Amino acid sequence: MLKLNSVEVAYLNVIRVLHGVSLNVEEGSIVALLGANGAGKSTTLKAVSGLLHAEEGEITDGNIEWNGERIDRKNAEEIGKLGIIQALEGHRVFEHLTTEENLQVGAYQRKDRHAIKQDLDMVYDYFPRLKARRRNTAGYLSGGEQQMLVIGRAMMATPKLMMLDEPSLGLAPLLVEEIYHIIKRFNIEHKTSVLLVEQNVRIALSIAQYGYVMENGRVVLDGTANFLKNNEDVKEFYIGLSAMGTKKSYREVKHYKRRKRWL
Repeated sequence: MLKLNSVEVAYLNVIRVLHGVSLNVEEGSIVALLGANGAGKSTTLKAVSGLLHAEEGEITDGNIEWNGERIDRKNAEEIGKLGIIQALEGHRVFEHLTTEENLQVGAYQRKDRHAIKQDLDMVYDYFPRLKARRRNTAGYLSGGEQQMLVIGRAMMATPKLMMLDEPSLGLAPLLVEEIYHIIKRFNIEHKTSVLLVEQNVRIALSIAQYGYVMENGRVVLDGTANFLKNNEDVKEFYIGLSAMGTKKSYREVKHYKRRKRWL
């Protein structure tokens, strides 16, 4: 469905951030993109969604395909119309609008009023708290409610691929579990593919089928969720546990064997 082929990205034609990133997202799957801060995860999503240009970035090599069609030369609006929707990191809501107005913004390209109303009810079914606060100004919602709103707004766009950037950021563990349960439910019920950027490896791999680990702008390891959960390097570097069950610092952990670039 989505395929990145040796994608390189630079900002201001000088700062290289991605160095030959290749990955696949199959139809109806959940794929996790893992790594520490600065690994290039968010830049990878923006390369797909066409948002790089807003930050003076561009794809300098490689290409991106959506159902066999190259999309790396399309702008963000054209990519959005294909059903590729990105929810940005950081609880980004329109603070002066109400909760329900924020959700309706997600459906701005749609004309079918009846279907929009049905999807609004769907989002409220997933997130009952948003329904209770539908008339509230979004800027006064809690951080968790704003994150629910960001995801709900993406759902309103009827995505074929929903890309979520750090949905657990800054949230309490119980709320993180709730939100991830809803993401998985949405994936199953609507057959929507999900590309998920996360630092919380445990929660991401609890719902993903496949994952890619990024480091310094490169994919250094990939495999099924079960493989990554049981990989000692992943455990030590991202979860902080050695085989003996003791904590290790990042500096003590060996680097992954570099993955061969896809041809």
